[in-house]
Order: sequence, then structure tokens, then C-alpha cells
Amino acid sequence: MPDAPSLVHNAILRVLSEIPVSRERRDEHPAARARTIAKTAALRTAAVSGSLSLPPGLWGWLTIIPDLKAVWRIQSQMVADIAGTFGQESAVSREQMFYCLFRHAAAHSVGALAVRAGERFFVRRAEAAAIESAVERIGVPIARRVAGRGLSRWLPVVGAAGVASYAYYDTMRVAKTSIELFQPAMVTAAE
Repeated sequence: MPDAPSLVHNAILRVLSEIPVSRERRDEHPAARARTIAKTAALRTAAVSGSLSLPPGLWGWLTIIPDLKAVWRIQSQMVADIAGTFGQESAVSREQMFYCLFRHAAAHSVGALAVRAGERFFVRRAEAAAIESAVERIGVPIARRVAGRGLSRWLPVVGAAGVASYAYYDTMRVAKTSIELFQPAMVTAAE
């Protein structure tokens, strides 16, 4: 049976290998549209996480990885859609997705991918091995949070409210990072 960091690692790699296509087109007011997309996605992640954390005890523990995968899929679509509202849908790569989804979770591991210079972000292309290494580094902190989420599975109703609130908060942080990345003129540097 794989351990939690391995399960998290594999889930992250799967999310990064399946970059969604934006359902949005360039908007006249992209920041306002991006905020609407963010709130909709945050409500969806809260509903998914809250409902998946309702089963008590061991059954609740078994829903943690599916919960993370579902939240990351919703957040990935949100990132792609936010990029679309800014007319950047073709710029979304695994590096940008990785940066947006996990910057707040493990800034030290993800920060090397993007550099802010004034109003511009420079996002470096990374070799598969570099992404794999960064995913390994963030797998452990995320696995620790998974264990914390698992404790809430023993208090179904109270735990579900807490997990739903955290999913909402986490999604809004991902949205903020996405808006910051795609709003200004974004540059991808080949390395």
C-alpha cells in the first residue's frame, strides 16, 4: 500500500499532466470576470470537500485523496479559465499550473519557477525532472495537511464545515496567484 506522500505525489503529477482547456475568452473586464470565476470555483471546492468529509472514521480517511484530486481538478480549470479571461489561455503550461496551484503550499519549492520583475512575471520552463523534484518536495507538506484533514473526518459535521471552509480559502488563494500571474504581461523564458 503506497504511503500518503506517494499518493499525493502521484495525484499532483496527474493534475499537472492534464492541463484543461479554458472555457473562457478574453473579457472586456477580465479582473472582474476572474473574481467571478474564482468565487464559483471556491464554492464548488467547498461543496466537494465538505460533502466528501462527511463519512465518519475510516470511511472518511478513504475520501481524502479523491477529495484532493477533485479540488485540484476544479482549481486547474479555474486557473485555465482565469488565463482565458486575460487572453492568456495558450500560455498555460504545467509550470504555470504548478506555480498557481502550489505556490502558497510550498513557496520555497515553487518560487524558483517564477520571478516577478516590476509588473511582469518570468516563468521558467522546467525539465520534467525538475518538476518531479519539486513535486516530491511539496508532497510531504501536503501529506501533513492531509493528515490534519484526516483528523476532521472523525467529527463529521464539524469537520465537514472546517474542511469546506479551508477548501474555499485555498481556492481563493490559488485564484489570487492566477490573477497575479496572468493579469500583467506575462513572459515565459526558455531555459
